[in-house]
Amino acid sequence: MNQVTENLVKTGNESKDSFSPLCIITGLMVACYLTSNVMAVKLLNIGGVTVFDVGTITFPFAYMLGDVLTEIWGFKTARKVIWLTFACEVFLTVFTYLGTFLPYPEFNAEKALAYNAVFSFVPRITVASLTAFLAGELLNAWVLIKIREKTGRRLLWVRTIGSSVVGYLVDTTLFVLIAFAGTAPVRDLVSMIVVQFPGKLAIEAVCATPIAYALIAALRKRLGK
Repeated sequence: MNQVTENLVKTGNESKDSFSPLCIITGLMVACYLTSNVMAVKLLNIGGVTVFDVGTITFPFAYMLGDVLTEIWGFKTARKVIWLTFACEVFLTVFTYLGTFLPYPEFNAEKALAYNAVFSFVPRITVASLTAFLAGELLNAWVLIKIREKTGRRLLWVRTIGSSVVGYLVDTTLFVLIAFAGTAPVRDLVSMIVVQFPGKLAIEAVCATPIAYALIAALRKRLGK
């Protein structure tokens, strides 16, 4: 019987590792986004003022990894990973929500109620989150490519921050309007956007961008790009 060899797709000088850099970056991006959505259940309060949900802390890292994907593998690959991340979130949402309806033993009631409190998703907020992520991430990747066409490989920070400005603005605005329009005063809607947008951008600029530089440099060296 003839042995069938694995058909590995290589990018540049990427070695024939079964666990490629693309797999790692994709896994990390999916993990960051899913973690952000679970963390979003808890709100951050500073000085008696509710600032934003704690998922905002990790969300910029998902955008940063999207930048890395686009920079190294291009828009088409980044778009596929964004859709994959979207599908994973739908999967998480559906099955964790179904879990809230399943029966539980009496001795586990406290944990079951805590589980239900976390995963009893409000449909409107879930739709807002999914729509905002998809639109924001796709636009972020597209804008990064358009800026790169002008700058080449120079000024990486201009691409990562510039694309995130557009992506976060769309993401934050869509989420707030879809989730809360008609249930909160316009003043509060504007306040949420004004607080969350610069907060996400600041976290990416200060924390995520240096990581993006390191990852992109390492990947270019590894893949020979």
